[in-house]
Amino acid sequence: MRKFETLLLLSPELPAEERQGLLDALTGVIAREGGALVEVDDWGMRDLAYPVRKMDRGHYVRLVYDAPGALVAELERNIRIADGIFKFVTVKLDENVESAEEVA
Repeated sequence: MRKFETLLLLSPELPAEERQGLLDALTGVIAREGGALVEVDDWGMRDLAYPVRKMDRGHYVRLVYDAPGALVAELERNIRIADGIFKFVTVKLDENVESAEEVA
């Protein structure tokens, strides 16, 4: 399994309970497909560099998880279907990352 990171841009008009339900559904996909959730990092509401769907603000959430490659395809399929997600990006993280303490 490899480590992946998915950054989600959610609608600012999404109520907190719907946002949490959406995140629970996505983390459920990760668990169902044999992945392991490492971290859910809620960045909160941020100003956008340019308008997205006529909105100047958006709610950012970062998911870090260990997963096989097929899981990423299934997760992104579910993200495309879901309402309230404006944009997303998934990247594979380097397995050989050294922390700042190890470098110094």
